[in-house]
Amino acid sequence: MSDVSMVVNGRNVSGSLEDRTLLVHFLRDTLGLTGTHVGCDTSQCGACVVHVDGKAVKSCTMLAAQASGAEVVTIEGLAEGGELHPVQAAFKEHHGLQCGFCTPGMIMAAVDMIARHPDGLDEATVRDELEGNICRCTGYHNIVKAILAASEAMAGKARQAA
Repeated sequence: MSDVSMVVNGRNVSGSLEDRTLLVHFLRDTLGLTGTHVGCDTSQCGACVVHVDGKAVKSCTMLAAQASGAEVVTIEGLAEGGELHPVQAAFKEHHGLQCGFCTPGMIMAAVDMIARHPDGLDEATVRDELEGNICRCTGYHNIVKAILAASEAMAGKARQAA
């Protein structure tokens, strides 16, 4: 058994878990944060992407014990004060989802992508960086549009604040 403690979506959490417990299962089964999806269990689909210490990770490939002491953000932790995160709002506005299964992982990957490219993104970069996230419904066109729109909106807000 491993004792883990971490900050998840701004809240201190802890638990005693089997050593082999994956972060995705700790989030879903122990904490009830079911927005992080389990799609493939092989790190190919990206439905389980969360942020650990500010970096996007596939939570189906990380043990919960490895995240002990870390700050974890899930899809449930993006919105603030009842207002959608700009990436969530862009996915809604640009119809960047169909069945919605991949959407949380896509959004978390997009937030990370935009943070790493604060001056903006182009379509080729977005498509290249989404390679580890699979959507079986949309063909990615509206997902890419949503990420580009969010990137532009967030870069514009950053310029206004400066």
